Amino acid sequence: MSALIKLALVGDYRASAVAHQAIPLAIERAAAHLGAAVNFRWLPTDQLADLSAVKESDAVWVVPGSPYKNDEAVFETIRWARERQHPFLGSCGGFQYAVIEYARNVLGWQDASHAETDEGGRMVIAPLSCSLVEQRGEVRFAPGSRIAEAYGAQSSDEGYHCNFGVNPAFSEALEGENLRITSWDASGDVRGIELIDHPFFVATLFQSERAALQGKDSPLAIAWLQAALAGR
Repeated sequence: MSALIKLALVGDYRASAVAHQAIPLAIERAAAHLGAAVNFRWLPTDQLADLSAVKESDAVWVVPGSPYKNDEAVFETIRWARERQHPFLGSCGGFQYAVIEYARNVLGWQDASHAETDEGGRMVIAPLSCSLVEQRGEVRFAPGSRIAEAYGAQSSDEGYHCNFGVNPAFSEALEGENLRITSWDASGDVRGIELIDHPFFVATLFQSERAALQGKDSPLAIAWLQAALAGR
């Protein structure tokens, strides 16, 4: 019998959130696809004082739903996963916070900020020119990227629920260390990033988990779970 894979879902669960409905289904489908035994645990951000529950996991997913009840705990979770080479997936809010964490702690932009919660500093995450709340659109992937490899394709039609994304004024400057922008929308705006020197660190503004609500696999959920299996 295969070992039980422990998965941490960091975020404040809301039954009404479409992504929160989709994520358990996406994980179950990924586990069935890989023949893996998994246990996933929702970790409310206001109960993450010492990150012990996160550190006990084999992989962490920072789920949609920002602002979080404890933003600092989310940033600490992302930093820990990045620095400890722990399999990480972020979607929507998880993507936004992963970008800010990287800007602050790798690029040294201590004033990197999020327009939803901050009033000053470098607004790395800013309002989108057009709201993507319950919208769909084509995203294209960089050839050879982890996202492209997960999908086995160069593009996909994906769903969103967000009003904020990477400020185009900072997108070029975000790259250059070990972060690569590997997904864009039709207008060239950033929709996904990954770290090239990490076993699996992928974050997307789109919510690949929504595929499960259509009875389909989420390629990123499968790739994330594969990374958790490989890390055992």
